[in-house]
Amino acid sequence: MEKEKKIDEKEEAEEAIELILFQVPECYVYLIPPRISSASYRADEWNVNEWAWEGALKVISKGEECIIRLEDKSTGELYAQAFLRDGEPHPVEAVIDSSRYFALRVEENIGGRLRHAFIGLGFRERTPAYDFQAALHDHMKYLNKKKTAEEMEQQYQRTSSVDYSLKEGEKLVLKLKNKSGCSTGSKFFEQGLNNLSLEEKVDKKVPVIAIIPPPPPPAPLSPVSPEKSPPELPSNLSLKETSEVKNSTSPEEQSIESAPPENQNTRDIPDDDFGDFQAAG
Repeated sequence: MEKEKKIDEKEEAEEAIELILFQVPECYVYLIPPRISSASYRADEWNVNEWAWEGALKVISKGEECIIRLEDKSTGELYAQAFLRDGEPHPVEAVIDSSRYFALRVEENIGGRLRHAFIGLGFRERTPAYDFQAALHDHMKYLNKKKTAEEMEQQYQRTSSVDYSLKEGEKLVLKLKNKSGCSTGSKFFEQGLNNLSLEEKVDKKVPVIAIIPPPPPPAPLSPVSPEKSPPELPSNLSLKETSEVKNSTSPEEQSIESAPPENQNTRDIPDDDFGDFQAAG
């Protein structure tokens, strides 16, 4: 069984598609001294102005494996490669004094024996260095999500599930009750109507509201009879006669009428001078 699993894993790895997560046409490799203590690497201990190799770098995802390849710019010849696998130590370690330099753990199969070594890796700018780390981080996230999905699938398969399917010879019978003449009224009002006796139902009448008719329209006015018509005014009355009547009064009477009373002030007398009446005619 174990041999079959290993064969299946190898076949899957060979059939897996390679996806390029990151690539940069320029990077630098340094030959660094072996680390004596467990302290972190420092780039100021390397001679960063004298690199051992210059070329291109690619980060490739192939199934569950992530490969870091150092290739020649012009020919594409492989210089070195490192592998990022689940459950193994991370092959990239950042230095503590710079964000552009890393220590890379490369592997090589020589004569059937797997050997590894540490080399220095540097970039000219910070942007490709950040993108390089982000590509490795994305692959690790992919591995974690895949591992979580496999665990959930195994847990689902282990749990017992109820089989609701109909087996051979079984039938499903549904009994439906048909209620004829069902009323859509509320039970509350039905109970209230049932509690009333027949006498109450008969005696209780709906009160009739009387509507008073509108008043009749008023009678038309009767025409005025000729007998009750006002007396006609004298037609022979002229302006000359009125003037003669006024002149018939004596001058003494006119002076008495025109004289204001002793107690009345001349200012209180209203102004009746509206001009010559005869001229106005």
